[in-house]
Amino acid sequence: MYGSLPAGLRLSAAILSARAAALASRALRRGGGSTVPGVVARRVDPGVLRALSGRLPRGAAAITGTNGKTTTARMVGAILREAGIRTVSNFTGANLVTGVTAALVADSDLAGRPSAEMGIFEVDEASVPRVASEAGLRLLAVLNLFRDQLDRYGELAYTAKVIASSFSHLPPGGRVILNADDPLVASLGRSAPGCVCYGVDEPSLDTGRLQHVADSKDCPLCGTPLSYSAVYMGHVGVYRCGRCGFGRPEPAYRARRVRLQGVRGAAFVLSCPGGEAEVRLRLPGLYNVYNALAAAAVAGEAGIGTGHIVRGLESFGGAFGRVERVRAGEKEVFLLLIKNPVGFNEILRTFIAGGDARHVLIAINDNDADGRDVSWLWDVDLEMLAEARARGLLPGMEPIMTGGTRAEDMAVRLKYAGLPVGEVVPGCGAALRKALAATPPGETLYVLPTYTAMLEIRRSLSEMGYTHPFWEDR
Repeated sequence: MYGSLPAGLRLSAAILSARAAALASRALRRGGGSTVPGVVARRVDPGVLRALSGRLPRGAAAITGTNGKTTTARMVGAILREAGIRTVSNFTGANLVTGVTAALVADSDLAGRPSAEMGIFEVDEASVPRVASEAGLRLLAVLNLFRDQLDRYGELAYTAKVIASSFSHLPPGGRVILNADDPLVASLGRSAPGCVCYGVDEPSLDTGRLQHVADSKDCPLCGTPLSYSAVYMGHVGVYRCGRCGFGRPEPAYRARRVRLQGVRGAAFVLSCPGGEAEVRLRLPGLYNVYNALAAAAVAGEAGIGTGHIVRGLESFGGAFGRVERVRAGEKEVFLLLIKNPVGFNEILRTFIAGGDARHVLIAINDNDADGRDVSWLWDVDLEMLAEARARGLLPGMEPIMTGGTRAEDMAVRLKYAGLPVGEVVPGCGAALRKALAATPPGETLYVLPTYTAMLEIRRSLSEMGYTHPFWEDR
């Protein structure tokens, strides 16, 4: 039907159809209209993504990897806004090619003219080649590769090959930004054009040993066990292969003098080609220092100065549901997304460092978007939390409530770790309400949800009038 239309009319029809689909999706409460419009637009005009992204004056950048995509992409957006650059992003986390398409469609007028100057997209690892081939990416950042949702992706080495296959789609002058401290990610630099690396230089953060959940303990080139001079989290750190000489590449963007301040945030000295400056993040944990470094690298390679980078990072308050504070009357809800053992462990380390996590709800779902296999819960170092509690490092911590479709599984895992278990509530919304009721005025409820549990909990918070729907960027 639409194939016989001239290209310009076909593009306009795709945009108009997508907008109608977005309105219908929200009116029927079938979602936020962040994916369906992309599906519709691509059916009307299969070339819609290529056409719209090609009209962005500053091109597009993509962020991929297991953890931190949404937060990093939104950090980059905050930096670019600070620099006066208009951006378009799939900020809701719809990170397949349909979500990227939907974001660009929503940003464009009916003639296909985007209002943004640059696209900043988070992209699912398996979708990177397709997005790269259609969107003409000028920058592609790979954050990390951790074991995550084995029922979807399988081995990390395969995921790395999928990502690397996208490099050939980058245009001349395109750059790949890699985490130097993740050996599997860093090894992709062998085939990456214009490779730029970032990393942490802070010996005081060395944990002294690889965790049992470390995924890339062996050299990605020759298979020999890597030798680490510092381990920061999981398999991320400073490493070298004694056999073939592969080692951590020299970072162009560094974080030095890192100070983790519990749930209050973190501070570090950012060193980059454009200069050096102190950064004070409002987000907690070493993992967010890495996200900030990646964002600085993307912005720096896009031509943004150090001053704008620092101000953008310091103004950023978190991505919805990933690291998000919501005022709930006289109380506060602090959402911290969990999806794999390494990320979960880092949140636990943040709790221990801050010592002020008293009221905690863990909500575990096993829907398709979460991954059906929840055996990863047994790889989380909850014993670390139990030990800290026994040592008095978490004074006043109440029994931990569990919610979601796998609330019982989480409760069993807590019991075996030696942690006190509170009420077990199968539903996410009901669990949130009970946990909030048990949280005294003036205190914070820490909620650790998987992805779909987070969406349910945010929906409940929105219905209670405490926050906005997830598709509204505020």
